[in-house]
Amino acid sequence: MNHTVTVVTAITRCGGTADAGTLIRLTSRHAVSKAVQRQVIVRDSRGRYALPTAEVGLRAANRLSAVMSHTSAAAHWGWEMKVTPARPTVTVPRNRKVPAQVRAEVDVFWRPLAPGRIGPAFVTSPVQTVLDCARWLPFDEALAIADSALRHRSVTGAELAGAGDVVRGPGRPRVLRVLQAADARADNPFESVLRAIALDVPGLHLVPQVEIRIPGRRLVRPDLVDERLKIVVEADSFEHHGSRKALVLDCVRYDNLVSDGWTVLRFAWEQVMFQPAWVRRTLMVVTGRQTSANGGPTVSVKRAIAAD
Repeated sequence: MNHTVTVVTAITRCGGTADAGTLIRLTSRHAVSKAVQRQVIVRDSRGRYALPTAEVGLRAANRLSAVMSHTSAAAHWGWEMKVTPARPTVTVPRNRKVPAQVRAEVDVFWRPLAPGRIGPAFVTSPVQTVLDCARWLPFDEALAIADSALRHRSVTGAELAGAGDVVRGPGRPRVLRVLQAADARADNPFESVLRAIALDVPGLHLVPQVEIRIPGRRLVRPDLVDERLKIVVEADSFEHHGSRKALVLDCVRYDNLVSDGWTVLRFAWEQVMFQPAWVRRTLMVVTGRQTSANGGPTVSVKRAIAAD
């Protein structure tokens, strides 16, 4: 078996970064050591590993006398992402000429590099990085990065709100949507992408990591919860629930929720990442049914599905 492929697959599923304990549990201590030796992953700090995306971005920025930005900057700050970027991303000053052969290998952006936008080590500041990704990336990818920036405390909600007040130019509505939806409680990119899909479902208002107390049973904290409609949506990852003991505990938790009147939906990583239209349709159907059961206005599910 090629253990380095296994390690890369595991760390990619975790959003591009992972702690040593998680990687060893998913592969083996030997596999992680070999992956580091072969430089397919790098040791960011004690007990933390990442794909070498940030190093590639730093080399590209240094070569062009530019700064790392967008997804390369996100990798530098150690944030988890939905998609590991295939190419480094840099920003250069306006009027800088970049040869076509370089642009074929590097995503290049042009703008004035004003003070406050640039952090140390030739990289955009955390707030600027979130704004750049929100303007450039699809909503789900941008939301995963913004959630991660908040989760790692690289930025605060107040800083993002302040940045939203002054953001201008093309893509402003896209940026504001990401900033308004970003939530530090999101546990990982998998969950962020699932929430991004749910945000397109009329009448559904999922909140991350809501505590639910079932009478006579333990407190539970599902991934995403709509308390009004009593809908629980779980991002079910084999990486985190791959043992027999975890399976038994999950069965108890989900059965207790259902017995207490909750509707529980469980989505696999492959479904969320590669079948978002099906996930959205499923959420629409359940939301319409629950809304009708609660006596509220129903969502036209057939029309929504036809338009999807």
